[in-house]
Amino acid sequence: MFKDQIGKRSNKVKNAVERGAVKKFAEAIGDLHPIYFDEDAGRLSRYQKNIAPPTFPRVFDYGVIEDLYLPNKGLIHGEQSFHYERPLYVGEEIYCYSQVKNYFEKKGNFGEMGFLVMENCGEDSEGNVIFTSSSTVVISEAVRKVLAR
Repeated sequence: MFKDQIGKRSNKVKNAVERGAVKKFAEAIGDLHPIYFDEDAGRLSRYQKNIAPPTFPRVFDYGVIEDLYLPNKGLIHGEQSFHYERPLYVGEEIYCYSQVKNYFEKKGNFGEMGFLVMENCGEDSEGNVIFTSSSTVVISEAVRKVLAR
């Protein structure tokens, strides 16, 4: 169903690691470590600045992959992982994009399920990778039937 999408990627989108957004995110996830929002704690840390929580890239815009249509309802969030070359620094700009890495199907208790593996990337202004995240979107048989129409 999505095998023809493997390898496609979005254009890069500029995102800001904004101080207020980082603080709100940290509060929302219940991680109030001062390195995220206290300027003195950031300055005294080994990074010498504030950093964002590891899951903060969930809020970034990764652009649109042309011709990849996924419905807003009925998808199941499967596994997700993050890999960092270095932390995200508060105040920096990140260039993000998304890519379809794989698609496969398995038969399960609820019928034929699709598994769409996506990779999100964030780079600095010089094109150096800061982080990658991989996530799997599980597409139920019911959603697959709707998409097949």
